[in-house]
Amino acid sequence: MILVTGGAGFIGSNFVLDWLRETGEPLVNLDKLTYAGNRENLASLEGDARHHFVQGDINDAGLVAELMRRHAPRAIVHFAAESHVDRSIHGPAEFIRTNINGSFALLEAARAHWSALEGEAKTAFRFLHVSTDEVYGSLEMDEPAFAETHPYRPNSPYSASKAASDHLVRAYHHTYGLPTLTTNCSNNYGPYQFPEKLIPLVIHNAVAGKPLPIYGDGLNVRDWLYVGDHGAAIRAVLAGGRAGETYNIGGRAEMSNLELVKTLCRLLDRLHPDSPVTPHEKLITFVKDRPGHDRRYAMNCDKLERELGWQPAESFASGIEKTVRWYLDHAAWTERVASGAYRDWVAHHYSN
Repeated sequence: MILVTGGAGFIGSNFVLDWLRETGEPLVNLDKLTYAGNRENLASLEGDARHHFVQGDINDAGLVAELMRRHAPRAIVHFAAESHVDRSIHGPAEFIRTNINGSFALLEAARAHWSALEGEAKTAFRFLHVSTDEVYGSLEMDEPAFAETHPYRPNSPYSASKAASDHLVRAYHHTYGLPTLTTNCSNNYGPYQFPEKLIPLVIHNAVAGKPLPIYGDGLNVRDWLYVGDHGAAIRAVLAGGRAGETYNIGGRAEMSNLELVKTLCRLLDRLHPDSPVTPHEKLITFVKDRPGHDRRYAMNCDKLERELGWQPAESFASGIEKTVRWYLDHAAWTERVASGAYRDWVAHHYSN
């Protein structure tokens, strides 16, 4: 049995589905079900005894302690986080509460649980913390990719809150001996992503004939990682990673935001030619850049590949076509997720 936090969100739900399919090992899924958490992502697991869902907050120390006592997980995989940079700019308080205070509360519960274990159970226990490349800051176009030894230079309230949680995880290993693992991933894409993020937002808007907003000049560069490859990397780190270590996970697929959106437009021209406006590139609209927008992220994954033999199974071309096809086939899912409150937020945020 493992405990997964945030397992109804985008990356978490994909991990849960893949975990049960690939390993069959039962899990407890603790999720607060905020705007980005969606039980519908897990609809295929209804009635599956291996999946025990609990709606709750990682800041609820009593609830987390009770789950530890009742289920005695051999590992914790910690996804639960506020994760959208734009939202962190408009309202940083919730990012501090969840990403820092929540991680601290979870670490305290994990330390108490682990301290009471004995023998092989104590030796084998792991706390795996899922983090982001954004903690490393921004790269110039000619700089080498982020390695695990790169200094932390977060530039947004979101990345600063994740950097703080990374430091707490490191401190709990070095101070208390808690066997922790940290993974820092690049930008994920794939099924079940909340449609405020770039790829599902572009697909959703394009098929409706709405503008496709791109910040600034569109030349900010990101490394793109298919969510299924991310889950496979986490399974590899959990199985064989060295306690106390950090592992970078990336897709080796760097491109500018403008290049990404144009790629999506070309795919939609082929896969959805009956959109109200074609070619879809006509819908590209440049909007005012967001404050502190990092210019480039890139991940050096040599350590993960060398130590654990992981490599992404999807090329960007194969992964992005799978993703576009999924959203076209699940338009009703996107409509249900895109609540009135979400639409109001997008209209306000991109109004300029």
